[in-house]
Amino acid sequence: MPTPTKGPRLGGSPAHERLILANLATALFEHRRITTTETKAKRLRPLAERLITFAKRGDLHSRRRVLTVVKDKGVVHALFTEIAPAVAERQGGYTRITKIGPRKGDNAPMAVIELVLEPLSPKQAVVKEATKATEKAAPKKAAKPVEDKPVEDAPVEDAPVEDAPVEDAPADKA
Repeated sequence: MPTPTKGPRLGGSPAHERLILANLATALFEHRRITTTETKAKRLRPLAERLITFAKRGDLHSRRRVLTVVKDKGVVHALFTEIAPAVAERQGGYTRITKIGPRKGDNAPMAVIELVLEPLSPKQAVVKEATKATEKAAPKKAAKPVEDKPVEDAPVEDAPVEDAPVEDAPADKA
């Protein structure tokens, strides 16, 4: 069971908070991007992602569960037919919150919450990370052998030749 949020609710009462979040979710699915306060965006994210997960299932029960929150049937249809197939290969993280400047009237911190509809290609992400790591490590590795070679060569040349037949000595004693 999810833990209740601490502090005051968004609308004052639990019913009003549910209505606010339902309206925000409806607007998000309709417009794909909305501007709201940071607090509302952070509270909307889990609800929107859960509704998208229901839409990915695509069965009748999931549609009815989404309809309990989002009352607009056109938006629910768009969620099931357009948004869910676009994020089908994504395992989570369907929304993105970007903080923007404060609101002019009351200086409230504002944010843009949007759906992440770009196709996910995990192979390209891994290749990009590997390329960046190689670029960062390549100059360091190239510099270390250049510095280490003269240091390694010097002790080998200075070592006496008499130390080499140490392995033969124990065989003669036995």
